Amino acid sequence: MADRVLIFAGPDYEDLELWYPKLRLEEAGYKVTLAGDEAGKSYQGKHGYPCTNDAAVADVRSEDFVAVVCPGGWMPDKLRRDPAVLRLLKEFDAAKKPIAAICHGGWLCCSADVYRGVTVTGSPGIKDDCVNAGAEWVDEPVHVDGHHVTSRRPGDLPDFMHGLLGLLRGE
Repeated sequence: MADRVLIFAGPDYEDLELWYPKLRLEEAGYKVTLAGDEAGKSYQGKHGYPCTNDAAVADVRSEDFVAVVCPGGWMPDKLRRDPAVLRLLKEFDAAKKPIAAICHGGWLCCSADVYRGVTVTGSPGIKDDCVNAGAEWVDEPVHVDGHHVTSRRPGDLPDFMHGLLGLLRGE
């Protein structure tokens, strides 16, 4: 069975930041699970592209996945209030499994307190949140620090996925 990667999903996700990683991961042989507040619930992205959750975050176990992706958009501002999301991110962090966040997806990691002492990038709009969460901020298309992969915006997606896939291959 293929290794599994978790991607968080919810209302007003950034369309490209969810779909580009999902399709690239599937192309590389990973099984992707979209998870949000309810299994089977459908959402519209910021630009209208739909997605449907495979699972409810509350039912997801971190040990069933090799990595997690945190897309941006406005979705992270809602999901960061969900204790199950924060629990999962803390578990991924403790296990040193790849945590990939792009754009506003870093909000989830800030709220889970997994950025303390980590060098990250992300949307300039969350720079203060990342710094206040104990991260060191850099303005780069992608930054890999240990098991954390971060990028700024949709235009950085090729670099973002190169960083994530490299970690998953042990590079």
